[in-house]
Amino acid sequence: MYLVTVLGNLLIILATISDSHLYTSMYFFLSNLSFVDICFTTTTVLKMLANIQTQSKVITYEGCIIQIYYFTLLVGLDNFLLTLMAYDRFVALCLPCITWSS
Repeated sequence: MYLVTVLGNLLIILATISDSHLYTSMYFFLSNLSFVDICFTTTTVLKMLANIQTQSKVITYEGCIIQIYYFTLLVGLDNFLLTLMAYDRFVALCLPCITWSS
């Protein structure tokens, strides 16, 4: 499941990079959201997979603090990007006369 998540998000990023028609702000935010989702998933799943592989359920205090820090940071970044995407759609639909690029 982890590989499906990473590959799916990588395909979104590659699709937005490879096609020049997808250089709008919505796709820019979508590719950034995909990158944050990869990091978000990697933060928790890698330690879990290592614990399953080694049959160990131990995490150091420092490791726990680092994992919680990155988890919280990426959740905040995820919410921030979703807010920016919602505002971008609001501006595009409700205020079509305002353009972001000159």
